[in-house]
Amino acid sequence: MTSSIREWLNLVVRWVHVFAAIMWVGQTYYFTWLDGQFSRLSKNAGEGAGSSVWMVHSGGFYTVDKQKSLKVGPEQVHWFRWEALMTWLSGMVLLFLVYYLSSGLIDPDIAAISQARGIAIGLGVLAGGWVIYDLGVRSPLGRSEAAFAVFSLVMIAALAWGLMQLFSGRAAYIQVGAVFGTIMTANVWLRILPFQR
Repeated sequence: MTSSIREWLNLVVRWVHVFAAIMWVGQTYYFTWLDGQFSRLSKNAGEGAGSSVWMVHSGGFYTVDKQKSLKVGPEQVHWFRWEALMTWLSGMVLLFLVYYLSSGLIDPDIAAISQARGIAIGLGVLAGGWVIYDLGVRSPLGRSEAAFAVFSLVMIAALAWGLMQLFSGRAAYIQVGAVFGTIMTANVWLRILPFQR
């Protein structure tokens, strides 16, 4: 692959990644806000408050009612999961383009490992990060927000320190970000959505 093609591919995939992430964060913010509105309505239910949230956007008025059960066919339900997958997939393509398939991953002054070994470590860290997170959150440790926060902080610090002993500085921190993205996307697809079906 020529450097010109690689640069154009990098630019296109980077914009896809940014756009997908904006959509994912925007949807998350919207539904967090919406859930907060319904929580407020349920607290004020005795004060004559309605059970619907009214919104206006682009000249249209929308009313949203929270349902306890699905009253329509599954083909009419819009699952907000594709933003997460597109963000992760485009991020993985960028990780390969910028680090795994170029010279940005390994710094010979830090560690004398081959590119192939670095890629294997990077991919193993992505999978291992999800497994450690998932086991931690499902363990008794996950029942306490404070304990899980301390556990997470220690694990992130250990991961960042360990990767700094193997990769270039920039690649190490991008790899930590890729672990976060993998955990978040796997959470959406493997934990959140299956329980909502």
